Amino acid sequence: MLQKPLLMNKSVIALLLVLLCGTTLYGQERLTWTDLADVEFKPKYFEEYDAHFLMPTFGESIKKRSGKKIAIKGYFLDISGSGKVFLLSKNPMATCFFCGAAGPETIIEVAFKEKPTFRTDQVITVEGILQLNDSNAERCNYMLDQATGTLVK
Repeated sequence: MLQKPLLMNKSVIALLLVLLCGTTLYGQERLTWTDLADVEFKPKYFEEYDAHFLMPTFGESIKKRSGKKIAIKGYFLDISGSGKVFLLSKNPMATCFFCGAAGPETIIEVAFKEKPTFRTDQVITVEGILQLNDSNAERCNYMLDQATGTLVK
């Protein structure tokens, strides 16, 4: 009788190790655009521009993900037109934040490890380190550093 519980314990331990290793190897958390909506915006005055900008106050659930590797799917946008400024958007270019059809929580500024070869409006999954910006009016509220992307087929 002692062997059966011991065998079951070994099986349970092996299963837990496999599950833990799989989670560790996967390495990033998948986010959705709903996750990024955990934010509120309030006007803040910037003397250098003599203007008010809506600046974010991030919710607790998104703050916990700051500095962590995440993955998210969206539309690739080269908003510079010259391959220098890239965004991931919840919506295609025609209905993105810059066209006034969505809020600032629907875009992520992306710093790719290597220059991407995607075309505007291609659906991609991007993995990178999530950074939150609540103070620089010249940058997006959400940013991904050290990013890589794959085309969604």
